[in-house]
Amino acid sequence: MVLATLLIAGCSGKKEEKKDPNADLPLVAVQSVFVQEVPQTSEYTATVEAFKTNNIMSNSGARIKRILVDVGSHVRAGQSVVILDDVNITTQNAAIAQQQIQIANQKRDLERAKELVRIGGGTQQTVDQMQAQYDAQIRALEASNRQLRNLRENTVLTSPVSGVVTAKNYDAGDLPAGLPVLTIEQQQPLKVVVNVNESEFPQVKVGMGVEVKLDTYGDEVFQGRVHLIHPSIDVSTRTFQVEVTINNTGNRVHSGMFARVTFNYGTKRSIVVPDLAIQKQTGSGVRFVYVYNTDGTVSFREVKLGRRMTDRYEVLSGIDNGMQVVVKGQSRLADGVKVALQK
Repeated sequence: MVLATLLIAGCSGKKEEKKDPNADLPLVAVQSVFVQEVPQTSEYTATVEAFKTNNIMSNSGARIKRILVDVGSHVRAGQSVVILDDVNITTQNAAIAQQQIQIANQKRDLERAKELVRIGGGTQQTVDQMQAQYDAQIRALEASNRQLRNLRENTVLTSPVSGVVTAKNYDAGDLPAGLPVLTIEQQQPLKVVVNVNESEFPQVKVGMGVEVKLDTYGDEVFQGRVHLIHPSIDVSTRTFQVEVTINNTGNRVHSGMFARVTFNYGTKRSIVVPDLAIQKQTGSGVRFVYVYNTDGTVSFREVKLGRRMTDRYEVLSGIDNGMQVVVKGQSRLADGVKVALQK
């Protein structure tokens, strides 16, 4: 009787346990999205280039007599840099002198023929023939003088730009063949050629300022300016070329350096979401978020992203201001799934 009494008392002392209806639901954390001013910037990588590159060459076929500069030399526009053998000039001067003698003789003969016609001792046909020969010799002399000027220009070679000698392919005594004698680069200013996305074509303007950073100088900012916009779009990359000039004060920047160019188009009010909310669909480039609904379920929303700002993304389409997005616990979610919120 005692044992039965104890068993009955023990059973009556147990409380009935209640099961939590949300215990098996996915547990998630959410945050509200909002609108803010978003900087409209784009960054591109490129390589610094000389503003102009000039190859010093000669078409006279003469041997190099002297090279007046070396690699690394700074030259100014119009400065003499290479002197070639002038033997061709000597030969051309002798040929011109001979032509001048012939022309003088032809002129005397022509004047005599005209005088004979005047006094009735010659024919006009003879005069006309001699006049034609004389005119042809004059034209030949003019051509020879042009050739002489060309030889002189190609005997003392000058730099058409102010810049730096970056290549020297021959030495004194060599006979140039194929390659330029010198290469001179204009490095004040320098330029960076950037391939910009087609969507930004209406926003890029000639003269607008841009920021240029060079890996060589870390976070130091060099001011650049849009110098030229190429009018055609590359159909394979959907980009267009923009030439940005950099003022190279102090000659600190050199062609070949790696550059990061930032275009700033101002700001725009856009929806932003935490980066933790952004998911990527497996096997595709689709980005999406889960939106928390008032009935406790979540909805799949594909989004188009804009710029990233530290721990947030600009969203161009897919969600509205004030919505709540899931930022934690997405692994068990699907469209329409009911969830429980973390407390």
